[in-house]
Amino acid sequence: MVWMEKSTVSLRQEFVQLARQDGANKRELCRRFGISPKTGYKWLARIADGELTQQALSDASRRPHTSPARSPATVEQAVLNLRREHPAWGGRKIARRLADLGMPQIAPSTVTHILHRHGLISPQASRAAQHWQRFEHDTPNSLWQIDFKGHFATLAGRCHGLTLPDDHSRFSLLLSALARTDTHSVHDQLVQVFRRYGLPICINADNGTPWGCPSAGGRSLSELAIWLIRLGIRVSFSAPYHPQTNGKLERFHRTLDVEVIAGQHFKDHASVQAKFDAWRQIYNCDRPHEALGMTVPAKHYRVSTLNYPDRLKEIEYPSTDTVIKVGWNGFIHFAGHKLRTSTALHRLPIGIRPHPQEDGVHDVYFCHQRFMQIDLNKLSADT
Repeated sequence: MVWMEKSTVSLRQEFVQLARQDGANKRELCRRFGISPKTGYKWLARIADGELTQQALSDASRRPHTSPARSPATVEQAVLNLRREHPAWGGRKIARRLADLGMPQIAPSTVTHILHRHGLISPQASRAAQHWQRFEHDTPNSLWQIDFKGHFATLAGRCHGLTLPDDHSRFSLLLSALARTDTHSVHDQLVQVFRRYGLPICINADNGTPWGCPSAGGRSLSELAIWLIRLGIRVSFSAPYHPQTNGKLERFHRTLDVEVIAGQHFKDHASVQAKFDAWRQIYNCDRPHEALGMTVPAKHYRVSTLNYPDRLKEIEYPSTDTVIKVGWNGFIHFAGHKLRTSTALHRLPIGIRPHPQEDGVHDVYFCHQRFMQIDLNKLSADT
């Protein structure tokens, strides 16, 4: 992989912005951007004593290099073991206790991310722990928000703008002009993003296709959501017009509309994409943002340390779960009842576990994510 020819200088500028962040893993960034460390350090040295200009970033070398970095599994397992021993403990307590036990120092926020990723913190607990007026994650890649900008016309047909900003930094990870909004189109775009920026802890979307199932209010998983969950990402669904979850994305769409789309006529999707690419670079690296103290998103964003895997892991559940393979049309048989889950789960295993506090109630999991509940008390009363 080499620099993308259509926006070579813009990509170099983005690389330099991210590599100059405090604590940035420059070699990992080189891998994500498909360049060698020698090339990356060359550009960093070139702008070290001068301004970050297009002229300074011309004539790039094109040598590829890979250097994957992985988080230690022992630390993550220690967090999970301690949480299972003390289910009421949060990130700060677990981090302090691990330090007392002689484990390497780990930030409380990192502990919280691990607990979220393994489904050990419920959405209700998260909301209870946060101030209702401040819905902002304190680190990059904790939450990405994805949606389509309302479609607009080109001479070649409708154009749908796929947007994906990072909640903490407002960094635009993806801005694509697509002719279709189907699962395959979105999947291909996300693969490119994951390979460059890594994986987030959570992705938030609305209940519409291709993210979820509107009729099920987000409880019925789509094919795209299943793939994201298998990558270890938590998928959350927001209610329509809910300001605490959609506000930043809606504001991004308004800015995109005013600064790029409104009053413009485009020949085709390629011309829209060219405009998107140029504006995204300005938005991330040049345009001051009031919510960021008049700094730019690139100064607050860092690539994720969670790498996109070459293949999906096997699906496993705790030995205490009742594991059932989903049948045609999403139906399962459990405790004498025929129940429907999601058609996209056909032939995949799900885990059913008793609710720890409510008799007769069972939580239904796909991998780490709880996506529905079964209340046998109500089912028995209905029959």
